[in-house]
Amino acid sequence: MSAATPTWDPAQYLRHAGHRTRPFTDLLARIPELPEGPARIADLGCGAGNVTALLAERWPTARITGYDNSPEMLDKARADHEGGGLDFAHADVRTWVPDGSYDLIVSNATLQWVPGHVERLRDWVEGLAPGGTFAFQVPGNFDAPSHALMRELAASPRWRDRLSGVLRHDDAVLRPEAYLEHLTALGCTTDAWETTYVHLLTGEDPVLDWVKGTGLRPVLTALADDPGARDAFVGAYRSALRAAYPTGPHGTPFPFRRVFAVAVKEA
Repeated sequence: MSAATPTWDPAQYLRHAGHRTRPFTDLLARIPELPEGPARIADLGCGAGNVTALLAERWPTARITGYDNSPEMLDKARADHEGGGLDFAHADVRTWVPDGSYDLIVSNATLQWVPGHVERLRDWVEGLAPGGTFAFQVPGNFDAPSHALMRELAASPRWRDRLSGVLRHDDAVLRPEAYLEHLTALGCTTDAWETTYVHLLTGEDPVLDWVKGTGLRPVLTALADDPGARDAFVGAYRSALRAAYPTGPHGTPFPFRRVFAVAVKEA
């Protein structure tokens, strides 16, 4: 089992759509206007298409394609958002190469699933038209309790044989200054930064509910054929999360660091 090939549940992912969309809207606000004329845009790892639709709102005359390798996510995206200049297609971001020239290539919370994604930056920048933009954001919280406790449990004697190599490590993404260096070396004017959001989550075990839509997917996929083992893992993980993220009088604070970059290719 690979950490890059989980089975996705669009409904579970979208349960926290408001919080998950916030980083993309912040990224979108920093993307400069595109060259005049109908733009061509690619969204790598479009998921359920909810943020791809925001691209269509900003550039209504653009030809926008959302790419993803999850049939479940693509079905949801097509059902809810396809039409006009917006469509969706199957592609694996690990191997996707631009077919022609794009004015904007954007990726929202996807590149952390792509081992060695820094080595792909050149292909994507080369696929930009002169003056085009490559923009992305990735979670930078792999050393947070939500992920560290998951890895610790997966590496414990009970689980390590079944879950070895399933989860991503804390070096799944780089620091902003590293992305700045790589993209600048490719001839781009680059803006890179990080932000820590403090989401106030509500409901029972809300951090567990959050990670069930994203970071826990590889474990749930690996144990899908053994419901008893899956429930045992989730139960132990739930207990650890409750201790790490205590509920306050107004909900459960959930700090979440994100890393951003907006790179504009030389015109």
